[in-house]
Amino acid sequence: MAVDKRISYEDIKDASIEVEGEIPQDVVLNEEVETVDFEEDSTGAMVPSQPELPPVNFNSNLADYLTDQDLDMMSIELLGDIADDKSSREDYYETYVKGLDLLGFKLEERTRPFRGASSVTHPVLAEAVTQFQAQAYRELLPAGGPVKTKIMGTPTPEVEEQADRVKDFMNYQITTVMKDYDPETDQMLFYLPLAGSTFKKIYYDAVLQRAKSEFVPAEDLIVPYHASNLEQSESVTHVIKMNGI
Repeated sequence: MAVDKRISYEDIKDASIEVEGEIPQDVVLNEEVETVDFEEDSTGAMVPSQPELPPVNFNSNLADYLTDQDLDMMSIELLGDIADDKSSREDYYETYVKGLDLLGFKLEERTRPFRGASSVTHPVLAEAVTQFQAQAYRELLPAGGPVKTKIMGTPTPEVEEQADRVKDFMNYQITTVMKDYDPETDQMLFYLPLAGSTFKKIYYDAVLQRAKSEFVPAEDLIVPYHASNLEQSESVTHVIKMNGI
């Protein structure tokens, strides 16, 4: 059902109102035509029909298909949820910061028990962290490459050759093509014993035209404190720090 809001000469001529002067028959008072379509909803009432949206691909950016009002409401709700998640783990942040002070890497001037008192911190924690980093690095990144293959089912010469090709290709990608895999993993292993949890994000970078490995510190991955794992978490937020913004 459509309603035409255009008003023409015939509409005024048939209306029971007094019009001064003669209106030429070729004059249209409103040349703009606005058509409103109506449709019947589930209750039987007539409501304006919603315009058909263009087809959306699976990997499309949904923000391009939403109105500014919907985006504003979603952003306000999202920022509120992130703030709640951060406040739920304030105790973890405080403990983590205090643990970094115990490494002894920061020099501070003390006034108690007297001005100029020694602020030396025993390096036992830093030594334990460094030993863990070295041992874990040797296990996770051996000289031959970190990828190993396992044949599921009955091995045959063809399957074994295929497994070797997969292993060689993956090790080539990680050790040669993905130049950030080694330093990011090394840095992650240093933070792991301090923070208790660290994360690795691997994705395809359209700019570099290759897979990229990125170390994500625990303080930059915001999840509700009561979440037992990421798969069942209500929300997972990655804080990305960008230069020049």
